[in-house]
Amino acid sequence: MADEFRNEVSKERRALALGLGATAIASLIPAAAWAQNDNDTYSEPEILQAAENFFGAAAEGLADVVHHIFADQGRPNGYIEGSEGSGAIGVGLRYGEGMMHLKRGSVTHTYWQGPSIGFDTGGNASKVFTLVYHMRDPNQIFRRYPGVEGSAYFVGGVGANYQQNGRVILAPIRAGVGFRLGANIGYLNYTRRRHISPF
Repeated sequence: MADEFRNEVSKERRALALGLGATAIASLIPAAAWAQNDNDTYSEPEILQAAENFFGAAAEGLADVVHHIFADQGRPNGYIEGSEGSGAIGVGLRYGEGMMHLKRGSVTHTYWQGPSIGFDTGGNASKVFTLVYHMRDPNQIFRRYPGVEGSAYFVGGVGANYQQNGRVILAPIRAGVGFRLGANIGYLNYTRRRHISPF
């Protein structure tokens, strides 16, 4: 029994070491190695047109927010069209679902949920259009993506912030009375199925 316990502990330590090693190696890979050509990514006019079609109109500030994200992050290789329900000041919860489109042609259905901590302003439901960066495999979406503190940016009635896990960056754009921005230091957990618990 004791030997089995020691073997299990040893396996867990090896797995942890391998995981930490992989993370360290990924952080050393130069940006050029992750670069994608134009055929694998969307241009700014393509994304702006898709976002305008999705929101139903040329929302005030949308072009400025899209331009800001492109200037900051470059060309995305995917986007998510979705809707979410949320609403709180202080500590809130957020649930959503949508379809992720990658430039290479794949379409993936995803759900998300998570706590929202900080000064958040918003309503009960909204559309969200998320730009996706450096996603090489659709299954990479199914992870927990913490919000990047201080990344909130908004113009008029449109706002965006960043979420990041490793090299993959998500930039959700929200418009109208439903957008929630501020000192948001929560996270969103993207899953294959809807989860009741946001944690």
